[in-house]
Formats: sequence, structure tokens, C-alpha cells
Amino acid sequence: MRAPTIAILRCDIRAERRSRGVRALAALAALAGLLGAATLANAAPVKSAPAELPPDPGRHPTVAVLPTPASKHWVWVNDFVFPHMADGTAHLVDGDTGRYLGTLSTGYSYSHLVLSADGRWIYSPETYFSRGTRGTRTDVVTIYDARTLDPAGEIRIPPKRASDMPVMGDVALTDDGRYLLIYNFNPAQSITVVDMKTRRFVREIPIPGCAFAYPSGPRSFFSVCGDGSAVLIDLARNGQVVRHHTARLLPMGADPVTEKPVRVGDVWYFVTFDGRIVPFEVKGERAVVEPSWSLTSAAERAQGWRPGGLQQLAVSVRLHRLYAIMHQGGLATHKDPGKTVWVYDLATRRKVQEIPLKRLASSIQVTTDAAPLLFTVFIDGPDLDVYDAVSGHWLRTVPDVATTPTVLVTP
Repeated sequence: MRAPTIAILRCDIRAERRSRGVRALAALAALAGLLGAATLANAAPVKSAPAELPPDPGRHPTVAVLPTPASKHWVWVNDFVFPHMADGTAHLVDGDTGRYLGTLSTGYSYSHLVLSADGRWIYSPETYFSRGTRGTRTDVVTIYDARTLDPAGEIRIPPKRASDMPVMGDVALTDDGRYLLIYNFNPAQSITVVDMKTRRFVREIPIPGCAFAYPSGPRSFFSVCGDGSAVLIDLARNGQVVRHHTARLLPMGADPVTEKPVRVGDVWYFVTFDGRIVPFEVKGERAVVEPSWSLTSAAERAQGWRPGGLQQLAVSVRLHRLYAIMHQGGLATHKDPGKTVWVYDLATRRKVQEIPLKRLASSIQVTTDAAPLLFTVFIDGPDLDVYDAVSGHWLRTVPDVATTPTVLVTP
């Protein structure tokens, strides 16, 4: 029998006490029946129905079915689980209520899941070893039913998936939802392409000297290279791969861009260690860098303010706002968490708000609706914090969600 994925096991103390009392009375009644049977040993036999124990309420698992489409205010908290990396997990939480909705077991050195555009499926690249932490390696894309969280399919892929600090560029869907793109590093760099319509592995595309997959069109994506150039790849409908290598466009010198951009339309917003936003626009075989701008004023830079964290940027397309985790430190602290989020108007490129946080944050995410929520987690803490992304007001804390929460994914 297949175990239910979402099981709510309740043990109500009062119900347990009532149940124990009923069982005690039943035992006494059975004993009295035995004594009566001894007294009436010489009497004619009397047929009796077999005794049945009373029901024991509240001790049986029940299967919950999630509503579809998913609420825009749900969030998947992806957990690398550093203390025991073979046991990666993803946790689903309702930001409006703080209610824990479900979990997925996602295997070794886990990055993050991807949600299909129609809300029906959850895609999760996963790695397993035949002896737990050693033995034969198997890499798969597991397809989960978004309503029940039950596995609905599995696609074998080359055992090359990158084992790195989780970032959004590790795995992505092309804009038309057809192909899943998975970054490999073993140490040769490549992209695994999986057809999610036919549910089969298609090909592996070498990207030497470049990393990650950033969607840029219906069936296209780009990877960023170590010298600041980019390789633009189009998955043509006839099965051919069209490649175009750009000039050196992104800064990779004393103040390089990080690998953690966010996207608005055709523009990916990269950020440098020192806090400069570099808009990178990609259309087909054309890529240009728009004028850069700074998250900080001269006075703020003098005070050491800069962005940091694992998922350090978030964006609200509807509000045209950019959110950044900020802290004070030197140039090499670009991965450090912060206890404040600064908000920018993308049209004017000006800071419009500062949101003080309840606790340190290394990852943030903003929901995609007109009344967005801001989620924050710290990789060294188990709690999820929820804020109103417009007013900045703290709404609630959901405690003990994950062990080492990393990337946040919203519908």
C-alpha cells in the first residue's frame, strides 16, 4: 500500500482518555461474561456475537488534497539539510495563515523545485546513492502531483547534476514550459535538457567556462561565463541547438556580478559585490547591458552598506519594485545575511523604503500578486518570517519550518 504523502496524525489527549475508559469497561464486561459462563457451565449453550473493540478516534492518518490552483501566497521553503545532506526536503507553507501544508523528500545535495505554469506539476531534480551516502549514483527528475504531493513520474537523467550552494540558476523551465534545464558540474560544465511533455531526457549541452541556466524566451536560455561573456542557446523546434557567444558584457573584475539575478520581462538584474545593479537584456541572439546603477548613495557606501545573502534579491513585477537584503561589511561579505531589506523603484532607480526585519535573512522572495507578501529565511535558523511587501509590516513567524532553509519558491 502506498503511504500517503500528506499525513496529519492527531493524538487528542481527551479522546485518548475517553478511549482508555471505554476499553477498561469493555475488559470488565468481558471478565464478568467469563465468570457468568463458569456459573452457567451446565446450562444450555448460548450463541453470542463476537465482541468488538470500540472505535479509537483520532489515531488514523488522513490524506489531505491541496486546492488548485495554488494560492499566490503559498511558499516552498527548500532545505539543503547541511547536517545530513542525503535527506533534502521541500516544505510548503501558507503565508496567510502560517499553516504547514506538506513536505517532499528530495534526496542528496538538493537545490530547489520548479513549479509548472499550469499549477498541476512540481518538478524536482534529485540525486540518490544505492548505499545512502555512497554506492551507485542515480539522478532523476521526479514529477509530483501538486494536489496530493504524490510522485507521478520519474525521468532518468545523466548523473552529473551540480552539487553546489543552491541558487535559482541550478534548474529552470523554458518560458513555454516545455524544457527543464539542469546545470551540471562534474567538473565539466553543461546543461541537461529534459522534455517535460514527453517526459524524457533529450540532450546534454556543453557550456565550458560558463554556469547556470537563465531562461530568455519560449525555448531559449543563457549561461554566464567566467570572463563576463554569455552563451545564448536556443532549442530550435527541429531539434537543433543554436548557440551564440557574446562579447564580454558583464563586470567580472574587482567588483564582479554575483550569480543571483532576478528577472523582469527580457531583463535580468544582476548585482555586483559592491551593490551595483547591472541590467542584462536578452532577446534571441542579441544581448546588451543597460546602464548600471547603485543600490547605495556615496554616504551609504562609506558606511559599508552592500547587498548579501544566498537569495539576496527579489522583485515584484506588478509593483515594479526591487527588494535587496542589505548589511554592513567589506567587499568579501557579499554572502553575509542582513537584518534589513531595502526597496527600490525600478523606474526611477531610487530607494523608496527600508524594511527592518525581525531576524537575520539570507534569502527573500516576494509573491507575484497585487497584494504581495515578502518571505524571509536565514540559512542558519529554522523559522520563516512573513511581511506585507507593500507596507513592510511584519505579519507572522512560522517556527521550525526547515533545518537549513535556502531557496524560496512561490507560485
